[in-house]
Amino acid sequence: MSILNVEHLTHGFGDRAIFEDVSFRLLKGEHIGLVGANGEGKSTFMSIVTGRLQPDEGTIEWARHVTAGYLDQHAHLTAGMTIENVLASAFDHLYQMEERCNELYALMADCTEDEMMAYMEETGTLQELLTAHDFYMIDARIAEVARALGLSELSLDRDVTELSGGQRTKVLLARLLLQKPEILLLDEPTNYLDKEHIAWLQRYLQEYENAFVLISHDIPFLNSVINIIYHMNDRKLTRYVGDYYHFREVFEAQQAQRQAAYERQQQEIAQLEDFVARNKARVATRNMAMSRQKKLDRMDRLDKIVEKPKPEFNFKYSKAPGKFLFTTRGLVIGYDEPLSSPLDLSMERGSRIVLTGSNGIGKTTLLKSLLGLIPALAGTVETGENLEIGYFEQEMDQNTDTTCIEEIWKEFPGFTQYEVRSALAKCGLTSQHIESKVRVLSGGEQAKVRLCKLIGRPSNLLVLDEPTNHLDVDAKEELKRALREYKGSILMVCHEPAFYEDIVTEEWDCTRWTTKVF
Repeated sequence: MSILNVEHLTHGFGDRAIFEDVSFRLLKGEHIGLVGANGEGKSTFMSIVTGRLQPDEGTIEWARHVTAGYLDQHAHLTAGMTIENVLASAFDHLYQMEERCNELYALMADCTEDEMMAYMEETGTLQELLTAHDFYMIDARIAEVARALGLSELSLDRDVTELSGGQRTKVLLARLLLQKPEILLLDEPTNYLDKEHIAWLQRYLQEYENAFVLISHDIPFLNSVINIIYHMNDRKLTRYVGDYYHFREVFEAQQAQRQAAYERQQQEIAQLEDFVARNKARVATRNMAMSRQKKLDRMDRLDKIVEKPKPEFNFKYSKAPGKFLFTTRGLVIGYDEPLSSPLDLSMERGSRIVLTGSNGIGKTTLLKSLLGLIPALAGTVETGENLEIGYFEQEMDQNTDTTCIEEIWKEFPGFTQYEVRSALAKCGLTSQHIESKVRVLSGGEQAKVRLCKLIGRPSNLLVLDEPTNHLDVDAKEELKRALREYKGSILMVCHEPAFYEDIVTEEWDCTRWTTKVF
C-alpha cells in the first residue's frame, strides 16, 4: 500500500532548477535510502514532502491518517524547556486526550441522564485510545529511549539551550522515536552522534516495522538498514532495489550504456551531416540529401553526459614546526563549570590524533581551548615554535550574508576573481554555487567552502572538528586521501571510524578526563 505519492514535482531556486517532473512513491514498510551528491536537493525534497516548502509544480499526497515524523536539526528548542519536557512533548496528543477525559469527569458531576451516557461513551473511547497508545507507561518509555541515546546521564531536567550540537540532535531524535510515526524522515541522523549511539540507532532502524526515508553519507550505516535506494541526480529521482553498492554498480553500467549510445548517435549525425553537405547541391543526389536532412531533423538527440565536478583537496605544507606543537599544564576546560579534570597533554610534531568520546564531554571545547578561542578555566597552554594552524570549524555561521566568492576573497584578498573561482571549483562547487550566498547552500556545500579556505593557506597542523559531517561520498573519499598524503600533523574530532582509522596514529579517549559521566 502506498502511503506517500509525489507526482510531477518541479522546483527550483531562482534560475537554478532542483527537480524537473519528479515522481516518488513510498510503500508501507519500505526502508529507503535517499542518496546523491551535495546540492542535488535531498533536504529540499524532505522539506517539500513535509509541507515546509511549497513546490513550483506537482502534487504531494499522503495516505489518510498517516503520521510522519521529521528529524529537523534546525528545529527550534525553547529556552526554559528541559530535556524531559521536550521528550514528553512527543505525547502532546495523548495529554490532550487525558485533559479531555478530566473535563468529561467534571461535567458528569452535574448533567442529565442523556448527557451522562454521551459523556461516558466519549470517555470510554478516549480511555481505550490512551491504553492502546501505552499512555500510562509514558515515563517508562521516555526513560528507556533517554537511556539508549545517553540522555539520562545528562540529567533530564537540564535546559535544552545548554546542550551541545550532538546532545541537541539526540534530544530531537529521541522525541521523534517516541512519537512512533508511520513514517520516519531522517536527514543525516548520525551527524554528531558517537559510535555507541550510532550502533543503537542502527539496531533500532533494522527492527523498525514502519517505513522510513533516510538521508546519509555514512554508507556502512546506510547499507545496514535500507532495502531501497532513490538516487537524486541531474534533477531526477530514480529507484533502485537493493543496497548502495548494488545501486552504484547498476548506475555506472547505465551511464556507460548512455555514453556509448551518445557516441554512436554523434557518429551517425556526423555521417549524415557530411553526406548532406556533399550532396545537397548536386541534382542527381539532392533527393537523397533532403531525405537524410529530414532524418536529422526528426532525430531525438541524446544529451551528452556531463560529469559532476569532483572535489580535489590538496593541503599545503609550510615549514617544519618545533618538536612539541602544544603542551598543557593543569588545563581545565569548560564554560560556566569545568568539563575536565586538570590536563597535562602534549602533542609532538608528526602526530595524528583523533579525539573520541560521547557528545558533550568537551571535545570541541578542548580544541577551542588549545587554539585560544575560548579561555581556560585553569592552567596553561603553551604552543610550539613556527606553528601554523589550519582550523576547520564544525559549523558555519548561518547569519553569513556573503556569497562564496566574497567569503574566499575575505580570506585571500590578494586573489584574482579567476583564482577565487578556480579554488572553489576545485572543491567541487559549480558556477551556480560559487555565485550563491553561502547560507542558501546545503550543509555539504558549506563544508566545501570552509575546506577551500583551509587548503588555500599553508599549515603544519590541521585541527579538524567533525570534518565529514554533511560531505557526500566523493568528497569524503577525496578528503581522506588528502589527509593521508598531508605532510603535517593532524588533531581531529570525528565520529566515523571508517574515515579516520587509516589516517590517525593515536586515539585520545576524552572520557578519561571528563568531569561528566556518560
